[in-house]
Amino acid sequence: MRIVIAAASSKIGRRTAEKIIQAGAETILLARHPEKLADLVTQGATVKPVSSDDTQGLIDATQNADALFWLTPPKLDALNLRDWYIQTAMTGAKAVHENGIKRVVNISSIGAGAIPDLGTISFVGNVESIFNQSTANVLHLRPGYFMENFLEQVEFIRRDHTVYFPYASDHDIPWISTDDIGDEAANYLLDDAWAGQWTRNLMGPENLTLVETTAILSQVLDRSIKYVQVTIESIQQYLASTGATPDVQRELGNLFRALGNPNGVYATVRTPEALTPTTFEQFAKYKLLPNIC
Repeated sequence: MRIVIAAASSKIGRRTAEKIIQAGAETILLARHPEKLADLVTQGATVKPVSSDDTQGLIDATQNADALFWLTPPKLDALNLRDWYIQTAMTGAKAVHENGIKRVVNISSIGAGAIPDLGTISFVGNVESIFNQSTANVLHLRPGYFMENFLEQVEFIRRDHTVYFPYASDHDIPWISTDDIGDEAANYLLDDAWAGQWTRNLMGPENLTLVETTAILSQVLDRSIKYVQVTIESIQQYLASTGATPDVQRELGNLFRALGNPNGVYATVRTPEALTPTTFEQFAKYKLLPNIC
C-alpha cells in the first residue's frame, strides 16, 4: 500500500505519518521544508519537497498512490486566504483525479461551510466540495479546537502563570489532541474497506471552558494558572507583526469570532463517533508539562 501525506510537517501530518510508517505501508511525505522530517526518513519514509500549490509536483509525487492525506497548510502571507484554500484544494483534487487515487482523508473542521464569514471554517467547506468532485471515496474529518494550541502558551505559563485566548472564560470548547486526529486519519488511510463521501466530527472526550482547563493545568503543573481573555484585535496586531497580510488578519479574526460564539459551531451536539480518547489532563501531563519544566 502506498500512502501520500501532504503537509507532512504539520502536527497532524507528522502524527499520521508516524502511524503509517509503523504499519509498514510505503509512506511518501510532502513538505516545503523536508529537513524537518529527517527523523521519519530514517524510519523508512520518503520525503519530497513538494508544496501544496505545486500542481505538477503533486501529480508526480502521488503516482500509483492508494490513498492521500490532505491538510490545507497555513499561509500567513496569502493575499487572499480563501483563494489559497481553493487553489490548493484544486491542486490536490487534480492529482487525485489524474492518478485515480482511491481514497482521500481530508482534515476539515466542525461546522465546515455552514455559513459564510466564518474564516477558515467557511473555506474548508469549499475544500470539501472540491475533493468530493474528484473522487468517489473521501472522508472529511472535522475536529474541534487543538489542545496543542496550549504549547504556544509555554512562555506565558512560565513567566506569567497565565494563558491567553480570545474566548469568554465560560465558553465551553471541544478540546482535542492532534495526536488523536492523526491516529484516526491513519486508521482510515490504511483501511481499504470503506467507501463513499462522508464527514465525521472529532470532539475529544469532553467540552471544557478556559477556567476548567486552567484548573487542570494548575493541578498538573503544581502552580496557580489563571486565564486572561485578550481581544481579537490584539491578536490581529500580533499577526501583522509576523507578516500576516491584511486579508489573513481579517479572516482569522472572523474565525476567532466564530469559534467564540456560544451558539456557533462549538455548540454542535456530541455523538458517540465524535469521541476521541486523550483527555486534557493527559495532554497537560505528557505534552505540556515536559515543555514547562
